[in-house]
Amino acid sequence: MNAYIRPPPRIPWLLRLAIWYSERKTGKEMLVARILAWVPKAAIGSGLLESLVVHKDKTVSERLLKLVRLQVSFKASCPFCIDMNAEQYAKLNITPQEIEVLQGLADMDSVKSLSDREKWALQYALALTKTPVEIPEALQKGVLKAFDERELVVLVTTIAQVNFWARLIQGVGVPPAGFSSACTELRLAEYTTRK
Repeated sequence: MNAYIRPPPRIPWLLRLAIWYSERKTGKEMLVARILAWVPKAAIGSGLLESLVVHKDKTVSERLLKLVRLQVSFKASCPFCIDMNAEQYAKLNITPQEIEVLQGLADMDSVKSLSDREKWALQYALALTKTPVEIPEALQKGVLKAFDERELVVLVTTIAQVNFWARLIQGVGVPPAGFSSACTELRLAEYTTRK
């Protein structure tokens, strides 16, 4: 399956260098970066956004951030995002049962391995990914009790960043790149905007 559009025939050298670096780092063709080269400002701005988002933090665990990225990816129904954000999820002790929660196939409270803090973060991710955004007062209070101000910024920027990429990637129709293709529990074929 191909994207809706192809990359431009000529990519500026600076963008070629950045794409080369990202492809070398990931080991995958970064088709979305190549397509963004049609508008260099969009490519550079998107790349800067990606480089500035927190992936590891001193007080918000890498596991929690991975769960949040996956939650938004599933809620936004973005196969590329699910594929990319699911890479090496098992190394962070994310279980198949937790994946089912993120997919909406199991109740969050039925999975005992999710901490209260993770549950608040996942509920917040769902609320901020829904259109229109609706944050019930109980959710707001719970999140503010579970996270301090700095941590809330880490959480919100992570949620917003995945939402940005999900919409952009779906808008140009970029298919999964094979980051986690061996993971059948992800059910990538069920998440698509192509009808």
